[in-house]
Amino acid sequence: MKRYAAIDIGTNAVRLLIKSVSVENGETRFCKEQLVRVPLRLGMDVFDGGRISDTNAERMKHLMKSFRQMMKVYDVDRYRACATSAMRDAENGAEIIRMISKKCGIDIEIIDGKEEARMIYDTHIEQFGSRKGNFLYVDVGGGSTEVNLLSDGELRCSLSFDIGTVRILTGSVADGEWDALRRTLAEQAAGLQGMNIIGSGGNINKIYKLVSNKDKRYKRLTVNSVRALYEKMKPMGIEERMAHFDLKPDRADVIVPAMDVFLAVADVTSAEHIYVPQIGLSDGIIDGLYMSDNVMDGQLED
Repeated sequence: MKRYAAIDIGTNAVRLLIKSVSVENGETRFCKEQLVRVPLRLGMDVFDGGRISDTNAERMKHLMKSFRQMMKVYDVDRYRACATSAMRDAENGAEIIRMISKKCGIDIEIIDGKEEARMIYDTHIEQFGSRKGNFLYVDVGGGSTEVNLLSDGELRCSLSFDIGTVRILTGSVADGEWDALRRTLAEQAAGLQGMNIIGSGGNINKIYKLVSNKDKRYKRLTVNSVRALYEKMKPMGIEERMAHFDLKPDRADVIVPAMDVFLAVADVTSAEHIYVPQIGLSDGIIDGLYMSDNVMDGQLED
């Protein structure tokens, strides 16, 4: 048995996922052993001021030290740490990465939007390969939205848009980006019938839990049920959402912008359902580590 760890440094939160992988009777089994999520909100710094604040850089340093110790406690064999939209856009992103490497012994890679989209698609690819039909795999993050178009299980294109929940909250979505999303998706989906969405990310997972009339057998929601939840939540203040839906503060403010994105994608492609397999970038990182286990870069040292 081996243990793998993924560190996902996102715009809204930073996650550590640890999984063990074993082979039983010729079947590979992945078992989640630990998941830690800390809402650092790096995007609030970056989209307001263009750089990560000294306070958040210090918090990130302490967090990475904690993650490193936790990986040792769990006897992790290999890890990979990936940073996405906020670190891509931060003026001091490379400087912070060098500091983390020196002081914490954690090597962080900044990945671009298309690589992020492809890694998400590669997560449990066998699930999608067996699905006939047309799907948009949509991952809504804090700083960007990654979209993969699949037709009969084959990847047709990977797209990335600078539209995310924290970017929306801070008014930092560039002029024309929404139009670009709608126009590009309409062009790519032209002629494809019966389009549906596969949703990824913490917000759609929470939405799935909140919607009462979901299809548990196929782990899917109707777009209309998401729209109904959106119309109920949107007029509410943050505290009212927290009380009514039992949400944490860092979820109560971003969940409505997330639904904005999912509904925009559904409207332009006429999708009727959103499947929610509850997997994301962290799972994709670990799948990639497992698949390339002969590459030893990223091993933890004592």
